[in-house]
Amino acid sequence: MAVALKAKIREGRGKGANRRLRGEGLLPAVVYGGKANISLTVNPKELQKLIEKAGINSLIELVIEGDSEKKRVVVLKDHQQHPIRDGWEHADFLEVDMQQKIKVDVPIILEGHSPGEKLGGLVEHNLHTLAVKCLPGEIPEAIKVDMTQVQLDQVVHVSDLTVPDNLEVQNNPSESVVSVHEVKVKEEVPEEEAVVEGVEEGAEAPAAEQAEDQAEPVEDKKK
Repeated sequence: MAVALKAKIREGRGKGANRRLRGEGLLPAVVYGGKANISLTVNPKELQKLIEKAGINSLIELVIEGDSEKKRVVVLKDHQQHPIRDGWEHADFLEVDMQQKIKVDVPIILEGHSPGEKLGGLVEHNLHTLAVKCLPGEIPEAIKVDMTQVQLDQVVHVSDLTVPDNLEVQNNPSESVVSVHEVKVKEEVPEEEAVVEGVEEGAEAPAAEQAEDQAEPVEDKKK
């Protein structure tokens, strides 16, 4: 089920115009995938609230003020994060045809704790999203991995995931999703007492020392 989001046509272009819009509390965005691209603005707080409630891949009924269409069904396809501050710089929406399959990245969520963790194992989450192709109305909120079934030294691959039949997985089946492995602690080797080769009790002195000991004293020329 799609959720509604209001938007307005964006007239200004360029970094300066977008900076001004963000200063006014608006998020510059674009809709593509239809007959023509549409530049617009949305309320970032409303968009964030929508995503938190319905998920990152939720269907959105975009109602654009001044648009020739009453509403457009879209999905959030991409966004640009601010390099320093919290918040987004820009959002990209893809207009969809409910009868045409699209490619989306679905979050992979780990549920529960592996028995291997109790044995000192470390959980390594390698793949955080699964690329799938499906109809817009069939996009799942997430793909879940039951960690209670993952043992120590076990690797869960893409081929091991439980995925609905209507999804066409785009990832390599052998790609690692999550693993639980033992942390090998490197043993510290105690420092051995430094032994100078050849200088041991009862050993012969080095040749240079012997030569110095055997050298005759030089007579004082003043005598």
